[in-house]
Amino acid sequence: MKVSLNKVVAIHYTLTNNEGTVLDSSNGRGPLNFIHGLGHLIPGMEEGLDGKEVGNKFQLKVSPEKGYGNYQNEMVQQVPVSAFAGQEINVGMQFEAGSDEQRFLVTIKAIDAETVTVDGNHPLAGVELNFDIEVMEIREATDDEIAHGHVHGPDGHHH
Repeated sequence: MKVSLNKVVAIHYTLTNNEGTVLDSSNGRGPLNFIHGLGHLIPGMEEGLDGKEVGNKFQLKVSPEKGYGNYQNEMVQQVPVSAFAGQEINVGMQFEAGSDEQRFLVTIKAIDAETVTVDGNHPLAGVELNFDIEVMEIREATDDEIAHGHVHGPDGHHH
């Protein structure tokens, strides 16, 4: 069986940047399980996994355009300190912003007496991503999994 649309796929992976720094890994955890083709992974990873089989070990380089996008300077904004209504804030803190229709993660980059610099870019925007991947399992997704849009555990899933 090959990785294709609506297959449940289990992979082990290690993600590094071009300097070799490990950014994320499934080592020490169970494999990552997902339904292929539903957009749960970045586009470059979905494309790179398409057609692979159980036991395949490979490396995948994903450009920012196929990963978390290019870094957009317009996503960096200055917000008055008063907008935080006296809440404790620190550089590096993250919070959700946006509207009911679209939420996104914002990171505090700098704080001075009057303003807080916030960055709405994904932390990996503009970064070329390097994956070491091993395909552990492939199976047909159940009708329930497809209807719900996510993998159910071995004992089923209860909502």
